[in-house]
Amino acid sequence: MKIQAPEIDRLAGIEYYTTSIQGIGGYIKKYYDDFSVKEIIADRFLNQLIEVPTRINPFPIYKIEKKGIDSSHAVMLARKKTGLNLKIVGIKDAKATTVQYASSNSIYGAKARSTNYEIGPIKLSLIGYSKRPIEKRSLVGNSFRIRITNPDRFKVNNITKFFREINDLGNYYGLQRFGSERLVTHLVGKAILARQFGQAVETLLTHTTKYDSKFSIEIREKLRDIRNNPSILKEIPRGMDIEKNLAREILDGKDPITVLRSIPITVRRLFVQAFQSFLFNKTLSKAIEKDLSLIQPERNDLCFEVPRNSLEFGKIRKFTSERKEAKDIVMLPIIRLPGYSFQPGNNRFDNIIKDFMKEENITPKDFFIKEIQELSESGGFRQAWFYCKNFRYEKDNDSLIVEFTTPKGSYATILLREIVKPADPILSGF
Repeated sequence: MKIQAPEIDRLAGIEYYTTSIQGIGGYIKKYYDDFSVKEIIADRFLNQLIEVPTRINPFPIYKIEKKGIDSSHAVMLARKKTGLNLKIVGIKDAKATTVQYASSNSIYGAKARSTNYEIGPIKLSLIGYSKRPIEKRSLVGNSFRIRITNPDRFKVNNITKFFREINDLGNYYGLQRFGSERLVTHLVGKAILARQFGQAVETLLTHTTKYDSKFSIEIREKLRDIRNNPSILKEIPRGMDIEKNLAREILDGKDPITVLRSIPITVRRLFVQAFQSFLFNKTLSKAIEKDLSLIQPERNDLCFEVPRNSLEFGKIRKFTSERKEAKDIVMLPIIRLPGYSFQPGNNRFDNIIKDFMKEENITPKDFFIKEIQELSESGGFRQAWFYCKNFRYEKDNDSLIVEFTTPKGSYATILLREIVKPADPILSGF
């Protein structure tokens, strides 16, 4: 019998747990240092860095160490304080201690040649100069060290059973993808796809759930009538800077598209991507409900070829039972992400996602958004199975510490939720 997920998970398309263990309970992210994540960058990128900029290697590469601030706000803070226009390839949560990497296009500038900056919660260290800016393909994965505090002392030994079931996990997008307790980003994305840009702005400003804080619910209720209540602008706190910018643009009489474009591009692109993620989660949940294997490929499945013991994904290939795979290659079944280039085949996952797109009244062409072309999405591919390496754990007084590495794009909280099985994910730190 499958274990149903809590209500807030289901609102994000996460319908089930995929392990049978009784959760150990406890909390994550009680303190920033409880959740540590470090990006793993490809050796081929790091090995070509040099210490002094040249015409061939002109791009500064920085290591960003941060605590208590998300990646997007860290980049904005760095730009404001140093003038550096940093490009990152991974989004890291605020409730964590993180290490990630960025490039700057301030080629030969005096600021770009500086070696270190310490700006409040972030530290920038120049590690060398590259032939090209950092790219998504430069990021291999992430390494995690996470403390689960106050687990149930009578259930904590269930971790040994979890270790035996670790290969059963589905590769869901975590709640962070959707705005955590607000669960709003995919709703904004769907409104954009429907060309309801005014509705997208209103949803971003005013949507709440019962998991939201009392203050957030109160201020968002006032924002429903921002045009007739401009004084509310002064009440919007620093942590709601995106909402404050939207409110200013509305009060200045700007049209909805201009209002949306006041959001930094790295954040703006997340909305349509979040709706893609929602459809992926729904598809994965239906596959789990049908007892479809997430590990063993079937005929006509698209699969990533992954060298055994590696986190780097290789070619995408259609699986055929007639062809024998090399012993040193793992074939990871794929679920397609919808987009304007979406051309589903006739495999088990394609058939499910087509049904959900029809249910949501969304077609591939909707993902080409000529009104805001920078938000268009062509589609993509994501493995169905939560693929991780180097999992280990240790007990530490009233805590359990887990360590593991994942390919880029996978959410550590998806593994953690299977261990903890929280009754209230938000209260437990998810």
